[in-house]
Amino acid sequence: MKVDAARGRAKALVVLCVMQLMIILDGTVVTVALPTIQAELGFSQAGLAWVMNSYLIAFAGLLLLAGRIGDLIGSKRVFVAGLGLFTAASLLCGVAGSAEVLIVGRFLQGVGGALASAVILGMIVSLYPAPGEQARAMGVYSFTAASGASIGLIFGGVITQTIGWHWAFLINVPIGAVSLAFAVRLLARQPGLGLANGADVLGAVLVTAGLSLGVYTIVQTAEPQATLTRTVVLAVASLLLLAGFVVRQARIKNPLLALRIFRRRQLTVANGVVVLLFAAGFGFQFTTALYVQRVLGYDSLTTGLAFLPAPLMNGLMSLSLAPRLTVRFGPRKMLIAGLVVFLLALLWISRAPVDGSYVVNVGPVLAVMGAGIGVAIPAAIMLAMSGADAGLASGLNNTAQQAGAAVGTAVLATLAASTTTSRLTQGAGDLLALRDGYGAAWLAAAGFVLAALLLSVSLLRTER
Repeated sequence: MKVDAARGRAKALVVLCVMQLMIILDGTVVTVALPTIQAELGFSQAGLAWVMNSYLIAFAGLLLLAGRIGDLIGSKRVFVAGLGLFTAASLLCGVAGSAEVLIVGRFLQGVGGALASAVILGMIVSLYPAPGEQARAMGVYSFTAASGASIGLIFGGVITQTIGWHWAFLINVPIGAVSLAFAVRLLARQPGLGLANGADVLGAVLVTAGLSLGVYTIVQTAEPQATLTRTVVLAVASLLLLAGFVVRQARIKNPLLALRIFRRRQLTVANGVVVLLFAAGFGFQFTTALYVQRVLGYDSLTTGLAFLPAPLMNGLMSLSLAPRLTVRFGPRKMLIAGLVVFLLALLWISRAPVDGSYVVNVGPVLAVMGAGIGVAIPAAIMLAMSGADAGLASGLNNTAQQAGAAVGTAVLATLAASTTTSRLTQGAGDLLALRDGYGAAWLAAAGFVLAALLLSVSLLRTER
């Protein structure tokens, strides 16, 4: 019976991780296809970031509501609904013939991804409550989440170069259909609290609008019509929406995000670290993919293959070494070690020249980055998920991941574009201006990781 139960849990874990892999892949698989998408659909340089951000904004804004709905009606129902919507939206993106349709499809993918992803962590914690088993399960999940981004770059390059960028989305349709069939059959039904307890729709609208406007405020600074006054007004409006969300959560009976959860210092700090870690990681991959294409001259296929060291090292660490080391030394020490390694990788690549070499300036950096991420992410997630309600903690942690990814991509992409423009006006050559832009973005990513490291060292408690 124990063997059958273990096999059942393993199969359920596979289904959950396949969905998470699809979500992460879709968040990054288009990165190497962006120049092709821009040329075919007529995106502006600043507008091109919305191929990424429309997906990430919907994801980040709806995760808290999705997690709450999972608590109310059952996580399996929410997961299956999200998987179905994500698959249908992937089909819409695959047949898109205009920039507007693609952005709408990406937004709907974000909605479906939020519904499914919001309950995954809570379901994994429920499947594997024992610390040792949970560390291994989190290693599998973290490999899926972190290496999925690099694998997405590889797949994106292969698909774009061989059969076209549309198939970067269409490939999700058969995978999603098969996953949906297995999810219905394998995942155990988990009863919810009941809809009578309510869901804070207004709160979801406030937090979604606040995050969306915040990311738009960052992105629009790279556009010609952007002014300081406009940027300040948009930033203030975004902060007011988010402040309204916090005030509402403090006053209503059944909040979308119970503010009491932030009394747990470990959970609060760990989620702050997750925001910074994902901001640096996603922004790094976005700008590095553009560097190897636009500065080093790689095509889509070569760009994808260039990222192979990252998932290989990530898999080695998160699936093999990190779980054993975490059990021995604890997640806090592993988190600090992973952040130090990731910081070194960012400082290394920030010095990459215009005529950089893959063997010296790119490949080793990706390997080191993969190792650091493979250690840091599972440790951060374990700390963020400990000692709290699984559904609420899962939604909050996923929100931290996707908000970090959205804001990090927007900040680093905008910083790279503005720095490049400034260097061009100073008379720098095209390639040098681009390199300087990406260099500034990499240093900003290093700043994110340094802040996460300082938080981890100073505020996270040492586990007994």
